[in-house]
Amino acid sequence: MKGKVSLAKLIAPIFTGLFVYACSYIFADYSVLSMNAWIFVSIFAALVVGLILEPMPPAFLGIIAIALAVLFKVGPVKSGEVSAKISAEAAINWGLTGFSNSVVWLIFASFMIGIGYQNSGLGKRIALILVNKLGKSTLGLGYAIAIADLILAPFIPSNAARSGGTIYPIAMSIPTMYDSSPEKEPRKVGAYIAWVSLATTCISSSIFLTGQAPNPLALEILSKSGIAVVDWMGWFLCFLPVGIILFLITPLLTYYIYPPEVKGSSKISAWAKEELTKLGSIKPKELLMLSISVLALILWIGSKKFGVSATTTALIVIVLMIVTNIITWNDFLANKPAWNVLTWFATLVTMAGGLKNVGFLDFLSKYTDSLLSGFSPTTAVFVLLLVFCLLRYFFASGTAYVTAVVGVFAIIAGKIEGFDASFIMMFLLAPMGMISVLTPYGTGHSPIWFASGYIKGSEFWKLGAIFGAIYLLIYTLIAYPWFKFIIPHIFS
Repeated sequence: MKGKVSLAKLIAPIFTGLFVYACSYIFADYSVLSMNAWIFVSIFAALVVGLILEPMPPAFLGIIAIALAVLFKVGPVKSGEVSAKISAEAAINWGLTGFSNSVVWLIFASFMIGIGYQNSGLGKRIALILVNKLGKSTLGLGYAIAIADLILAPFIPSNAARSGGTIYPIAMSIPTMYDSSPEKEPRKVGAYIAWVSLATTCISSSIFLTGQAPNPLALEILSKSGIAVVDWMGWFLCFLPVGIILFLITPLLTYYIYPPEVKGSSKISAWAKEELTKLGSIKPKELLMLSISVLALILWIGSKKFGVSATTTALIVIVLMIVTNIITWNDFLANKPAWNVLTWFATLVTMAGGLKNVGFLDFLSKYTDSLLSGFSPTTAVFVLLLVFCLLRYFFASGTAYVTAVVGVFAIIAGKIEGFDASFIMMFLLAPMGMISVLTPYGTGHSPIWFASGYIKGSEFWKLGAIFGAIYLLIYTLIAYPWFKFIIPHIFS
């Protein structure tokens, strides 16, 4: 059965590409969309299906898509014109543009920063200190987990790395103290810890632009579409009021909706204190990592004032970490997740930009005028938000989700009268991390906590729906008026 499933996953992207290409003969008005454009769209459609099903590593799928687009010389500006003649050199130069993209390098550099937290031990120490101080009650433990994730979120865009790599080993050491396991009394304390850990990471993924990798990727796709985007500080300000509320209520909400049987004990705090004792006094590397992190945060927040881009700041952090021996050059070269993400996102940014180059987005815009007819402009914005969030159920990767839908929604947003497309798209993109709470596969860290076994499948889906609805309601009530106020100031 496993072989058949793998074969089906392998065939599905190929079939999709061929099907889309076949449609070009049905709708063969090449004065509207040329054959070259149809070829590119076919490759892109196959890529999206491949990213959803993952018959091969996503980064490799991206390379295949770029190779095909370059081979057929489709993708560069004007390559979608009927009489276009693109040279081989122009095609490959376009194919490699993603590797010079600053946002792609920001994401790559941020993954390297995560290694710094791991090597220095600073991430583990922060988590243990918080558990020691707040872990005397189960509710306090929930807030300790939330705060630890919040502190790490600006610097580690892989929520799988920070939640699964740093928080998970510490958090999952606690239930065993109460003889709580997936098989035996999971609701004692283990299930509460697992859900709080997952849900709070979803919130922190929305609070910061660098909270999850799909955030900056989405902005880059928008930028390629000609829509103005925010910077690191702009993103933070947009989500700030909602982020504060959701961050504060999530452990408490879980405490009442999915309550632990054990309400508190000094065991947890004592265990964390013992673990801190084993770590010993704070090491020079930890102090250096802390200082570098503060510097990075200052430069990210004041990027406009200091004239230093977010990507430049991240590269400076890498240099400082290597110079101070927090990470070695071998650590840099051996960080497979970072290099994988660099390749993956570089190809996706290039492919997403190609949709505009070949004229597909202009073609699509001609057929979206009637989609929201009958709705007032404000209602149309909220309908878009609801659809944008519900589509999350159909994607097992935030990156695939962003690649597939952001460009389409940008076209639709541009058709709503009375609203700037940049306002609408930021309103849609800000809750991307938050809404990934819906499913056990929606984002990088979700499968990790689901696989812990403390929350059964039916309970997981139920909690996802409840928390997703509450989060979206709060977001709608708070974010809309806030965006109306803050967006003009950000873009002024």
